[in-house]
Amino acid sequence: MMKEMMMNIHGQSLSNGTGAGAVGAEAERVSSSRISSLLASPDRDYLLSRTGNQVKVSDLDGKIIGLYFSANWYPPCWNFNQVLIDIYDQLKNSSTTGSSFEIVYISSDEDSDAFNRYHACMPWLAIPFSDLETKKALNRKFEVEGIPSLVILQPGDYKDGDEATLRDGVEIIYRYGVQAFPFTKQRLEQLEKEEKEKHENQSLTNLLTNHDRHYLLGHRTPNQVPVASLIGKTVGLYFSAQWCIPCVNFTPRLVSIYNKIKEQMLVGDQQQDGEDFEIVFVSSDRDRTSFEAYFSTMPWLALPFDDPNIKELVKHFDVKGIPCLVILGPDGKTVTRQGRNLINLYKENAYPFTDAKLELLEKKMDEEAKSLPRSVYHGGHRHELNLVSEGNGGGPFICCDCDEQGCGWAYQCLECGYEVHPKCVEAAAVVST
Repeated sequence: MMKEMMMNIHGQSLSNGTGAGAVGAEAERVSSSRISSLLASPDRDYLLSRTGNQVKVSDLDGKIIGLYFSANWYPPCWNFNQVLIDIYDQLKNSSTTGSSFEIVYISSDEDSDAFNRYHACMPWLAIPFSDLETKKALNRKFEVEGIPSLVILQPGDYKDGDEATLRDGVEIIYRYGVQAFPFTKQRLEQLEKEEKEKHENQSLTNLLTNHDRHYLLGHRTPNQVPVASLIGKTVGLYFSAQWCIPCVNFTPRLVSIYNKIKEQMLVGDQQQDGEDFEIVFVSSDRDRTSFEAYFSTMPWLALPFDDPNIKELVKHFDVKGIPCLVILGPDGKTVTRQGRNLINLYKENAYPFTDAKLELLEKKMDEEAKSLPRSVYHGGHRHELNLVSEGNGGGPFICCDCDEQGCGWAYQCLECGYEVHPKCVEAAAVVST
């Protein structure tokens, strides 16, 4: 359609006797920069502000530009919107960065009313909803496969025709926030280096304390537990919230496993060896009342509600979803960020979550799998299920019975992809062995 429009403009101009030089000058003006060729069209040289005002595309020349692919109907877009607005406002309100950065919204909304409502919540510019061809072209050019998506263009990119500096802007924003600016490869490499050094120097003290607080919250009186008392223990950082249904479902399971691990230490020789286990609740609750009600169901410790360390921990461990259980070793270093998955797989036997322990558990699971039936019928599914492993058609999965993560061995439906943990198969009739 765009090519047809361009051909019609040129054809009509020439047939009417209009000077080819005038047409050429106009075309050169509209496409004088790479950004104009990306964001303008033959009959439009402007973008829209959230109030509907027209802003010339050429006004963006020389700026770092974020192309934001999003839609009002998708909840993850709304979630990222709030984060991006905060970053945008910080950059625009800065005297050093305000004039060098802009975002352009590329809509996947279902109609113009939805577009207008959604764009009204954004402080940046947008391609008009009616310009379907430009939006399609941008989606194709940057191979956008899902939303939200944020593509960052450096001035050199759109002038020289190079590819975008980075296409994983959403992950970068979640990971580094405003510190990622100006979003160059050099800046990201510097941040990665700093992040690596921070992980190498990681300790319980620098993770869980700040200049105003050196304690965690407990349930006994006094309820302030020194962070120093956790040094030398295996510690789980439990990122969770009361409003999150998967969190509310997982927490009772974690409480049970926590208590069993503590009981094992009392009856075994682990405590004599100086070993101990603790969990710290890192809350994403939206208000103090919810936090206190949720924390009251947990037997472990917690960071105070809305503590500044919480956001830092989310970034430090790149927590993209909850519930999430990060395991720290006695030296304060990260053992695994897959604590939730390991709890689901191995229960209390997962402790202390080290590679050596997991290797033993995997070998044990492989041995136990030898005695499992090759095929079963599960009470919750109508098709035959086949036993698979990671090396035999399986892989990481979400159990369709308990809705928890799984890996290793599973029963899988070859017809529709249904998968369950072997332990979740109930009332199974053996088909063949």
